[in-house]
Amino acid sequence: MAGEMEEQIGESRESTIPENVVYIGKKPAMNYVLAVVTQFNNGAKSVKIRARGNTISRAVDVAEIARNRFVQEAKVGSIAINSEELQNEDGTKSKVSTIEIILAKQL
Repeated sequence: MAGEMEEQIGESRESTIPENVVYIGKKPAMNYVLAVVTQFNNGAKSVKIRARGNTISRAVDVAEIARNRFVQEAKVGSIAINSEELQNEDGTKSKVSTIEIILAKQL
């Protein structure tokens, strides 16, 4: 009985991350390039590449590698920079820079 409840709950969960967004972390850049290329191959007209803090340079690398090597028809649609206020483990708050690069396919 409990197993059935867990299955139903698991099935109703949905990801809160939109399909056409790639969040950049600490993995190698080519992992994220593959994610971007996969999004375009699955029919996405644009892909958002988001990063913050020390991974911003990796996000730029991902956008450039994807655009120059794999999806030549993709162009940089827009670049947005911002900062977010994060709460540290000790309760203090700090600001972290963010970037969002939108790659869009030319028709």
